[in-house]
Amino acid sequence: MKIAMIGGGYVGLVSGACFAAFGTEVAVVESDPSRLQALRQGRIPIYEPGLTELVAEGVAKGHLSFGDDLRAAVTGADAVFIAVGTPTRRGDGHADLSYVYAAAEQVAKCLSGYTVIVTKSTVPVGTGRRIASIIQHVTPGADVDVASNPEFLREGSAIRDFMQPDRVVIGCTSPRARSVLGQLYSPLASRPDLVLYTGIETAELIKYAANSFLAMKVTFINEMADLCEKVGANVKEVAHAIGLDARIGPRFLQPGPGFGGSCFPKDTLALVRIAQEAGAPSRLVEAVVAVNDARKASMSARVIAACGGNVRGQTIAILGLTFKPDTDDMRDSPSIPIVARLVEDGATVRVFDPQGMEPARPLLPNGTVFAPTSEAALDGADALVLVTEWDMFRSIQPDALQTMMRGKVVVDLRNVFDPATMLAHGFAYHGIGVTAR
Repeated sequence: MKIAMIGGGYVGLVSGACFAAFGTEVAVVESDPSRLQALRQGRIPIYEPGLTELVAEGVAKGHLSFGDDLRAAVTGADAVFIAVGTPTRRGDGHADLSYVYAAAEQVAKCLSGYTVIVTKSTVPVGTGRRIASIIQHVTPGADVDVASNPEFLREGSAIRDFMQPDRVVIGCTSPRARSVLGQLYSPLASRPDLVLYTGIETAELIKYAANSFLAMKVTFINEMADLCEKVGANVKEVAHAIGLDARIGPRFLQPGPGFGGSCFPKDTLALVRIAQEAGAPSRLVEAVVAVNDARKASMSARVIAACGGNVRGQTIAILGLTFKPDTDDMRDSPSIPIVARLVEDGATVRVFDPQGMEPARPLLPNGTVFAPTSEAALDGADALVLVTEWDMFRSIQPDALQTMMRGKVVVDLRNVFDPATMLAHGFAYHGIGVTAR
């Protein structure tokens, strides 16, 4: 089979490389000249474990190519996937679909023969119908079907999620489209219930519903963590106990400084707007958005309180900048407001992240010190704030901290360190939802 992937960003690149691993001929169309040049040279512009090797393998076998010639990619393709960005539209919270509709219009001009147009981007309900209308307007009588195939890729484990998915959702109404996409995903069809066929509107809503539900779990356990701190309970034990209930499950019950990244903030806000416009407002998701925004804003106050109520003149080491480990994604990361407030309040802030340093530079305020190593960030620091739970930070020993740091304050926003051990080494330990005794 032959497919075109419009967009060489995170979703398009991972999906294209994985389809190529199945033996599918994949042409990735990228309009950004610098990104296209990097891809052609084998330089992957995002950090995702295993992706560099998978892309190189696909290119070497002739299954994966990169270019900017849309017509060449679309001609003869069984399916054309639209995998462009759908960022939050400035001012109203809706998903910005301008890139999606522009891609649909350009694809329509290049069609020849039967083609399935597939939205891989996360798009609001009704987008597929609108794309079908655009294509018929640009190329009347075009022999196409439009389908929705939302992605469920977690940054840091995207390849595994594609190759070993919980489910594959395909929204389409045409038997021909179902046949094409079923054949495309046939290497994954080891389980008869793996591929779910739905209507287009249903498929479009599933992605928003899934991400919003997971965001709600994160927000719930964060609120329980705050309650635990007030009453002397341990949120780790609470999360473990409720996670043992099969109706709840243990995943996404790790408390922290609030969710960020490319999906949860954008998708929860978009679902709020979709529901409001449909006349069926989602009060739960509205609350999730509000609580999470307030939580991220409040984390800097937590750090300042741990430092005695005033950080002016103090040196604070921030370990971890990205919104989660195993990615270089800084979008809506909790580290951004934390660093900004601490710098504003007069602290010297040294930061280190194994992958997020360059993406963070334009997002953090002037005066932020970018340390070359975690040791350099910690050297002489009055306080340590752990924001992202990279594995390399888990191995930091308290006796090493005693040697490197000047002060004794540890603010652990991911509950990586053992409170009792930290206390035994003389540190003032502040976790999330746990009381150090």
